[in-house]
Amino acid sequence: MNAMRLRRLPVLGALTAGGLVLLTAGPAFAHVSVQPGQAEKGGYSTINFKVPNERDDSSTVKLEVTLPADHPLASVMPQPVPGWDVKVTKSKLPKPMEMHGEKITEAVTKVTWTGGKIEPGMFQQFPLSVGQLPDDADQLAFKALQTYDNKEVVRWIEEPKEGAAEPENPAPVLKLVAPAEGSDGDGAAAASGQDKDSEKAGAENSATKDASDDEGGSDTTARVLGIAGIVIGAAGVAFGVVASRRRSA
Repeated sequence: MNAMRLRRLPVLGALTAGGLVLLTAGPAFAHVSVQPGQAEKGGYSTINFKVPNERDDSSTVKLEVTLPADHPLASVMPQPVPGWDVKVTKSKLPKPMEMHGEKITEAVTKVTWTGGKIEPGMFQQFPLSVGQLPDDADQLAFKALQTYDNKEVVRWIEEPKEGAAEPENPAPVLKLVAPAEGSDGDGAAAASGQDKDSEKAGAENSATKDASDDEGGSDTTARVLGIAGIVIGAAGVAFGVVASRRRSA
């Protein structure tokens, strides 16, 4: 009996250790993140800040997102989230920037959502349309503050570093990639490509129609010739009968 207990101890120890790993690793994944995780350089994108509630005894009631100051975004538009109020804060730029030929002297520096509630075990997404994304950067970090109804504030502000372990409170990061071939900056195909496809489809339809018309014309011609042959044949038979009767007479 003692021997059986001794054999079970390592197994129980391994299971307990595994449980501790799971318990300690769980919260590391429950941080504010930006989705999708990447967008095209120089274009526009709609991103979502995904906010999970990582507390069992309190609800998230506020989210503040600070936009990167080193790469200001001239266009930032929040999408309404039912049950939440949104406030967009603009600040004067230290150096004016140009966008579509216009000089921009201020940009959005912070977006704050309040008035709603994310219950324990739930998450909420907060969409933003942003642009024009820089073409001289590989990523943008958005520092976020998550506030609970017990007044606790979790600061997701630590920027991840390449080759280093994920920080304890990582900031949401949007990776920037080179535009895909044929992209117009919004992830859509270029109009010229669509025109070519339309022209190709039109040509194929025209060829099909012409072939159908040719087949219809050939079929009509064959029918006319067939009927004419029958008429000529019948006339020949009648002529032969009449001629035969005359010779007999």
